[in-house]
Amino acid sequence: MQAMLEVSHNGWLVIAAFAVALMAGFTGLSLTRGASALPPGRRKLVVALASAILGGGIWSMHFVAMLGLQLPILFYYDALVTLISALVAILVVGVALLMLHFLPRTPRVILGAGALVGLGIVAMHFIGMEAMRICRAVYDAWDVALSSAVSVALSAAAIAVAYGARTQRNILLGAVCFAAAVAAMHFAAMSLTDFAATGKAAAAGPALSNEALAMGVTLAVFVICGGFVLTGVSFFEPRTQSAAPAENAAPAAQPGQAGQAAPIAAPPAPSAAPPAPEDEPPAPAADPPPILPGVPYEREGRTLFAPRERIAAVRAEGHYTILYMDGEKLFCPWSIAEAEARLKPSGFLRAHRSYLINPAHVTRFERTRDKGLCHLGGAPGLERVPVSRSRLPIVREALGV
Repeated sequence: MQAMLEVSHNGWLVIAAFAVALMAGFTGLSLTRGASALPPGRRKLVVALASAILGGGIWSMHFVAMLGLQLPILFYYDALVTLISALVAILVVGVALLMLHFLPRTPRVILGAGALVGLGIVAMHFIGMEAMRICRAVYDAWDVALSSAVSVALSAAAIAVAYGARTQRNILLGAVCFAAAVAAMHFAAMSLTDFAATGKAAAAGPALSNEALAMGVTLAVFVICGGFVLTGVSFFEPRTQSAAPAENAAPAAQPGQAGQAAPIAAPPAPSAAPPAPEDEPPAPAADPPPILPGVPYEREGRTLFAPRERIAAVRAEGHYTILYMDGEKLFCPWSIAEAEARLKPSGFLRAHRSYLINPAHVTRFERTRDKGLCHLGGAPGLERVPVSRSRLPIVREALGV
């Protein structure tokens, strides 16, 4: 039986590997925020960039950790196999992101995309291990299966968190879960793997020394860090900028205000809309109902306006929103706060911090412990909207249940 080599790790490089995975997860998941509402061409470009960041982050994390692997012999890597491992990670993550941004984002799609990311991490890891020369990794099918279970479970959790609601909080938590998935899979697999000396290098294929690999990984990490810094600036800055316009926009949206832009005619609000709050004086009975402007959305470089009563729901998508109307998802430049302020006179309710609903489109209501679910008609991909505990009484009162 061949003797196995003693294995240890450089603790600083282990920490650095996790940091790389964390930055890659944050950058890739942030890049795709709002991508589903973009035109197909631009959406594909965003998905491709995010795939390169996430897949490259998986590869970089793996090899930063492998550079921290300490064995009693000198070993090298095959450059071609190493390149294949990186491309596999990028391609598999790309397929998962295409599912998330070109298919209805149902729980099954989110779970499938997360499982695919987990399998991509596993494939990248073991292909990368096969690139080792002068020594080889020793593992069996049970080791691969156990590592795959860890990777798929954590990756599915990361995607579920990041895509459950595309808020800043969810993206940050999703990035942490993504980094944990990559790191946990790597070190779980390494703990199950032994290493044995082969005594000779491979007969064919280019050899990649640890020094050359370190240079390549350093370049990849530099790109990821640059993307991390740039994405972080745009991730947090618009939040403070968009808060003031949303607050200032609320009075401008009220009917009868002076200086209001000429509205685009739309049918009056549906009769099923709830009454105005008590702190707003009711309009005189003799006055005609106000004509409220349509809701702007963008399509093929043009700004169009949707009648309010045909909109079933509004969902937050980063600093913007998605309108669900007549079976379509439409990109709206309003933030969720601005949408709430402008649509409140039409009877829209804030059912959740990420959702507004039109009560006229609610077909069924379910009570789930201290929360609720509103089932909507005419909103494929968003058939159910969660109702948070704090907003449950308002929604039930509006629905009359």
